[in-house]
Amino acid sequence: MFNEVTKLSNGVEIPKLGLGTWLLDDAQTAQAVRDAVAIGYRHIDTAQAYMNEAGVGEGIRSCGVAREELFITTKVAAEAKTYDAVTQSINDSLAKMGLDYIDLLIIHSPQPWNEFREENRYFDENKEVWKAMEDSYKTGKVKAIGLSNFLQDDIENILESCEIKPMVNQILVHVSNTPFELIEYCQNKDILVEAYSPIAHGAVLDNAEVKLIADKYGVSVAQLCLRYDIQLGLVVIPKTAKPEHMRNNAELEFIISDSDMQTLNNIERIQDYGEHSFFPVFGGKLK
Repeated sequence: MFNEVTKLSNGVEIPKLGLGTWLLDDAQTAQAVRDAVAIGYRHIDTAQAYMNEAGVGEGIRSCGVAREELFITTKVAAEAKTYDAVTQSINDSLAKMGLDYIDLLIIHSPQPWNEFREENRYFDENKEVWKAMEDSYKTGKVKAIGLSNFLQDDIENILESCEIKPMVNQILVHVSNTPFELIEYCQNKDILVEAYSPIAHGAVLDNAEVKLIADKYGVSVAQLCLRYDIQLGLVVIPKTAKPEHMRNNAELEFIISDSDMQTLNNIERIQDYGEHSFFPVFGGKLK
């Protein structure tokens, strides 16, 4: 999988498989980056909200691979909704990671997390955020810009006035939760869809129906879930700090049949993400 890339609308190449770092602290993140790069990963995903950008930077400096060979994504905090706040946050991210540029910069959410999917859509504010990102793109501080957790009307709001179109929308996509209409809309607009939590943050691992299909191919449920997203044309960023899982997640040289893809398309939706269900992206509410 490590040699497989796809091109963003501006021609920048992004590896189809990346390493997610959500819920890892700086020390764990630095080691995870070193381990992942040693295994063959070249795509690392972080965010300002993860509080581990310094760890990513340390991992990059100590991994033994040139910066230019790595693809680093970070995300503007969901609460940063003014031009100045975003500009400052980009500079802060660069400083924390010790980088001259970011490969992909994403708006983490169309709304602050404590208002996620509520009535105030922050349309005007997101246009201001996007302008700051466009300006950083023009200066070379970032090589590509995109969105995360944006619904169709959130994207349309950006498209109606932007100078540079979003190149990515990073959203929750996994077996049992596949927003086909949103994926198709993005792909028709030449916006790459990235899947975060592609293994449902572990919630799908004990699904008997999914396990039956995984057994048919002689792979793990995690491998099946990653291959499912890739066959939908998505980039996947499974999060793990364990080298054995990193290796397992990269062994995806099999093809899911059309009939099995159809079965996976219709797996009953997961409602319970366990201890992480309170996070807004899983339908919960921050207090």
